[in-house]
Amino acid sequence: MFESLSDKLQETFRRLSGKGRLSEADVNEGLREVRLALLEADVNYRVVKDLVKRIGERAIGAEVITSLTPAQAVIKIVNEELIAVLGEAARLELTGQPPHVIMLVGLQGSGKTTMAAKLAVHLRGRGQVPLLVAADVYRPAAIAQLETLGKQVNVPVHTEPDHVAPPDICGNAVKRAKREGQNVVILDTAGRLQIDDRMMAELEEIRRVTAPNEVLLIADAMTGQEAVAVAQEFHERVNVTGLILTKVDGDARGGAALSIRAVTGVPIKFMGVGEKVSDLEVFYPDRLASRILGMGDVLTLIERAESSFSEEEARKVEQKMRTASFTLEDFIEQLQAVKRMGPLSDLLGMIPGMGQLTKALPAEATETGLKVTEAIIHSMTREERRNPRVINASRKRRIARGSGTSVQDVNQLLRQFSMMQDMMKQMQSGKGRGMMGMFR
Repeated sequence: MFESLSDKLQETFRRLSGKGRLSEADVNEGLREVRLALLEADVNYRVVKDLVKRIGERAIGAEVITSLTPAQAVIKIVNEELIAVLGEAARLELTGQPPHVIMLVGLQGSGKTTMAAKLAVHLRGRGQVPLLVAADVYRPAAIAQLETLGKQVNVPVHTEPDHVAPPDICGNAVKRAKREGQNVVILDTAGRLQIDDRMMAELEEIRRVTAPNEVLLIADAMTGQEAVAVAQEFHERVNVTGLILTKVDGDARGGAALSIRAVTGVPIKFMGVGEKVSDLEVFYPDRLASRILGMGDVLTLIERAESSFSEEEARKVEQKMRTASFTLEDFIEQLQAVKRMGPLSDLLGMIPGMGQLTKALPAEATETGLKVTEAIIHSMTREERRNPRVINASRKRRIARGSGTSVQDVNQLLRQFSMMQDMMKQMQSGKGRGMMGMFR
């Protein structure tokens, strides 16, 4: 996420750090590099100009020049100004008499239908009872796609024959929600390949009929500044109340995220960070700024862990660790849980100071390494997973053949697991609480 921009900014800060005390010329050179990095990341030119100007006004002042750690002072200023550009954290406005209506709008291909399901899962996890509405009667298979997603996440989907006008479909869905007790209605409206008057007129009518609490624009982060222009046009016609950036996990530049709030004035409320229905993050400007600057995002990491590990699972694992009864069966379960949290490189990037190290990690710490570990453990018998001490030379050869690895790989895994068990035995004295205790 934002790898290119992050790398360039961190390189600039490293050069400043190597200078000790900073002169005005040093600061100006650093600002030039920051400006180029932002422009290469496809950030809107006006946003870059204003941002760099504000940073410069603060950085050339006594705040930095007289600081004992001037480079750190510059980083602090850049961090604060990035947060200012990204805007304040904004939450969904689900107030008043239910059902609350959330209207999703956007161009075709931006990910509206998938986002509708993600949003339903997010809201249900917070005690809401959602109803999905298939209001896109134009795109082939759009209704079927939402029905499939609804079954997948166990959320009801309101559909009607495609000859029924979308505003009527949405109005009927709101009435159904009142009857059946759903308190949030999520409207998956039709998109187009480009903005046109017919599309906007239909959205305006849906808005009139349903009086939505939120009108959320789904914008593809991969489109860069084009997403900004789209946001402006939608906002002018249907009064967008919030933005959801999709495909952020594939956006190495970050221009849309840094431009769209500043240009439109509309707050970003969520980011889609993957293909799974759980891959939706609440937007926190300070956390994103921290990631961009390579400073990590521990809070989001903890939240992901909490959503992947139940309290019961955490207690079970902690008990096994305390009693040194943690087996390879338990280990493979934990690997699966870690995978649910997202790509390993993404997780490590949330740990302060680890962002740059992810590029030079040994194989055992990469996604490939995790797959190798899984393959080896799955090739073991239940007895071997529960009691690795029974694994002799012939068993190692069989496990290596079954997993498509080498005996050396098997030996390495067994050594690492033995070391882990030794560490767990030390916990019996009460000196440690176990890894899972971090997430409770």
